Amino acid sequence: MEFEDLIQERYSVRSYQSRPVEDEKLEAVLDAARLAPTAANKQPFRLIVVKTEGKKDQMKRIYHGDWFSEAPLVICACSVKSESWTRRDGRNYVDVDVTIAMDHLILQATELGLGTCWIAAFDAEAAREILKIPEGVEPLLFTPLGYPADEIGPKSRKELDELVHYEEW
Repeated sequence: MEFEDLIQERYSVRSYQSRPVEDEKLEAVLDAARLAPTAANKQPFRLIVVKTEGKKDQMKRIYHGDWFSEAPLVICACSVKSESWTRRDGRNYVDVDVTIAMDHLILQATELGLGTCWIAAFDAEAAREILKIPEGVEPLLFTPLGYPADEIGPKSRKELDELVHYEEW
């Protein structure tokens, strides 16, 4: 798939088939995250892969939407700030690094015919408790992972001239 097609086809999937994700495809999306660029190549993230079967109630505590646990897998991307790079002015890049890794994972999933949906509006304390996330590690993002049961709808995006400045603001 050409990159332009890939970014056009990626959308936030909110309905999933119960069909399992093949191990090879799961490994490919996880490896895409591993290969993502991070500041100073620190890779300050960890991924938790959760099989949702039999865990619907727990997943509902993390995120309320029924479709979240409809997918056979849910992936939690966690940040490990103590392992990340910090710029001289004190700006830590852990959130950026985790986001880049998750973006690679999501784009690879799309190329393989899998659906995902960025989720940041989750209950962090429930996630920490249910997934047994240790101190010093923060659950930052989630995505369900599975075969879409819906279809892409129209995308609404700002025009380039609203987003891009040349030479100065």
